[in-house]
Amino acid sequence: MPAIATESTCTCFRLRRAARQASQLYDRELAAIGLSLNEYSILRRAQKGTRTLGELADAAGMDRSTLTRNLKPLLAAGLIRDARGDDARQRLIQVTAKGENAIAKAIPLWQRAQKQMAALYGAAQMQRLNDDLDALHVALRPLREAA
Repeated sequence: MPAIATESTCTCFRLRRAARQASQLYDRELAAIGLSLNEYSILRRAQKGTRTLGELADAAGMDRSTLTRNLKPLLAAGLIRDARGDDARQRLIQVTAKGENAIAKAIPLWQRAQKQMAALYGAAQMQRLNDDLDALHVALRPLREAA
């Protein structure tokens, strides 16, 4: 794979640039059913059963305030619902039947985007990148826990 010249040696810049381009690929596929990659990702994380806002934020890799903003269109569309837990301060998130239907329609579109990524980048390189990103996530954990 040919190297490209970059104006920055900043790792974060490079990660964000690649993430924006990858997001655009997935967003183009998911647009067919009116979802963004971000919305699809939240729905998939919420699909794991009723979750507290904090649990869902951790699973999505977002802070609670960012997740709260991102939940608004999903709530408005009826794809998720929220309720108060036993403790009135606890907010519970659950995917609705309409949300489950949207996920079922989105999965083949997401799979098509995954295949495009593998075709463009290479399946072995993509697996290595996923492994490296998982390792980076673990390495950065102390920063998340300190916040």
